Amino acid sequence: MPVWIRQNLGRGVHFAATRQAVHGQGLHTVCEEARCPNRGECWSRGTATFMLLGDTCTRACAFCAVKTGRPTWFDADEPRRVAESVIAMGLDYVVLTSVNRDDLDDGGAEAFAETLRALRERKPGIGVEFLTPDFRNTQANAVRVFNQTLAGLPEGARRDLVWGHNVETVPRLYRAARKGAQYERSLELLALAARQPNIEAKSALMLGLGETKEEVLAVLRDLRAAGVTRVSLGQYLRPALDNLPVARYLHPDEFADYETAARELGFAWVKAGPLVRSSYYAEEIQSAVGSGQVAAKPGAVGCQLKTEG
Repeated sequence: MPVWIRQNLGRGVHFAATRQAVHGQGLHTVCEEARCPNRGECWSRGTATFMLLGDTCTRACAFCAVKTGRPTWFDADEPRRVAESVIAMGLDYVVLTSVNRDDLDDGGAEAFAETLRALRERKPGIGVEFLTPDFRNTQANAVRVFNQTLAGLPEGARRDLVWGHNVETVPRLYRAARKGAQYERSLELLALAARQPNIEAKSALMLGLGETKEEVLAVLRDLRAAGVTRVSLGQYLRPALDNLPVARYLHPDEFADYETAARELGFAWVKAGPLVRSSYYAEEIQSAVGSGQVAAKPGAVGCQLKTEG
């Protein structure tokens, strides 16, 4: 592994408090379930990414460490507990993700919506970012549920929402890396999200699976054409021996070049680097962030590249 891949082991002052806030409420984080290399850094600065709807995914993406199976877990009280943890941590921005739940009629959209409601009822000004699955055949329903939830909030809580969904890799590698997913379906969801008046669309790519520069740039162009305004690019790191191997470690200069290319394409928010993940410093204000309604605040949640299909 190259020298620029360095991981914080989690000795910061906030690490124990973050762990208690999560585990004390019986919650899951993608930081742990997906073996994020940034968990030490993020938890040490008082951040985490809450993973809704359990720890078992209905898909089996070859790059992902989250366990696969037939989930039966559902907890109607989870939104309240997530909101209580976020408030206890003093956060002003939170990223929510989930496993794939193809077994549910709505794909889990209601769980996201109820957690958004619970957060904004307690703290109307909190910035919220979703990092969702592709919702397969229920995409339009997810849009409806999210819009209804935003519209039903008190006026002071109707702040914009960032809706992220990761395309993860280039179309050529989908069969190997993203079992059960389709590149076109992911683009369709992002385009739907981008067309909503109170929603800003975001996506992410992991590099090092064997893609070419031309393929990455083509995906970035597709994302912009779909209306995506936020993008992150990071190095794929093999979480376990039964996951896909790393084809190549990209030098930090290559990530810098991709960041420049993304900004030239018109993305308003860009993070690119070896240890960047889709929610890594998601709260950060950049020079031309779309609507500006989900501005960064001192405390924030979000650090991991979600491994959903």
